[in-house]
Amino acid sequence: RPQVKIEKEKVYIRASKQALQTQRRTKMMAKCISLSNYNLSSTNVLIVGAGAAGLVCAETLRQEGFSDRIVMCTMDRHLPYDRPKLSKSMDSHAEQIALRPKEFFRTYDIEVLTEMQVAAVDVKNKTAVFKDGFKMEYNKLLIATGNTPKALSCKGKEVENVFNIRTPEDANRVVKLATSKNVVIVGASFLGMEVAAYLTERAHSVSVVELEEVPFKKFFGERVGRAIMKMFESNRVKFYMQTEVSELREQEGKLKEVVLKSGKVLRADVCVVGVGAVPATGFLKQSGISIDSKGFIVVNKMMQTNIPGVFAAGDAVAFPLALRNNKKVNVPHWQMAHMHGRVAALNMLAHGLELGTVPYLWTAMFGKSIRYAGHGEGFDDVVIQGDLDDLKFVAFYTK
Repeated sequence: RPQVKIEKEKVYIRASKQALQTQRRTKMMAKCISLSNYNLSSTNVLIVGAGAAGLVCAETLRQEGFSDRIVMCTMDRHLPYDRPKLSKSMDSHAEQIALRPKEFFRTYDIEVLTEMQVAAVDVKNKTAVFKDGFKMEYNKLLIATGNTPKALSCKGKEVENVFNIRTPEDANRVVKLATSKNVVIVGASFLGMEVAAYLTERAHSVSVVELEEVPFKKFFGERVGRAIMKMFESNRVKFYMQTEVSELREQEGKLKEVVLKSGKVLRADVCVVGVGAVPATGFLKQSGISIDSKGFIVVNKMMQTNIPGVFAAGDAVAFPLALRNNKKVNVPHWQMAHMHGRVAALNMLAHGLELGTVPYLWTAMFGKSIRYAGHGEGFDDVVIQGDLDDLKFVAFYTK
């Protein structure tokens, strides 16, 4: 560890150049004691999903000295990567946004099964059944499957060059196809707006189609939403609000036009869909694990489901939020997924830790960083201090 010395008001740290140059820090971590002795079809901890929640869970277990087998499985072809960067840094390859290098997983005996989909969970026999028929027994299970983006349901939805961005390959292909072309983004969501901002300097035109009156109205309020919209318009982004897509038209199989219900026809070579997502929990319907009416896995403050030994974390869960009097909420934010994974891991080890963090997110568009803390669902008023037009402000959401 680096040597730290404090003299008056200055802090001196002595470390190697390599340690100072890296931005990532890892604590001392355990390894699996006797990995070669394990049955391939059984593990102590099985983590379904390799996003932020799943990886933090695995790392926390090792940091706490857990030396038994840990297996992560993911439908993705890649090792865990920084998924929010798919819309913030669209031309990045998987290796560039990897959360940890390959050597990390080998060093700390965290096994990752890629392109492996769990089709069902048998909680009575503590077994996960994969789509290809393979079965794996577990002692503790974490479900961190995230969500699945909603697709368009309009006429022509199957035409080529219409994308839901889920992988680095999706993002890379959108950038390639959008260069000097016409792009239509359906949905003024965080993903949709980040993609719009990223493509503005590359595409010939960028248009955003949205059902609401202003972007982020439900999240940031109308005044903040309009200020953000104005910034986008000053950067050549066109908005078509309070309407939706009625048809996607093709020419030789590829997207040519986007027809709106308002009657407007937009030229489009590429379409990116960002109209929300649903929890990826369909495989749990017959499992006995409690799922709410929206498909979210119901957990308590310790990220435990109603089934002993089964935990859930991340975008797929509804959990009690302390600052909202323990109301069950879903908060699909990167920071929250991290905390979910950590709390789940510590409670697998019987620490009895309750989730108490405040939700936080950030986004960056045209060089402006927007940071949000709290859970303002259903706010009554917005108090703004600062210059909203210049986007140098603080907004307080009150109820």
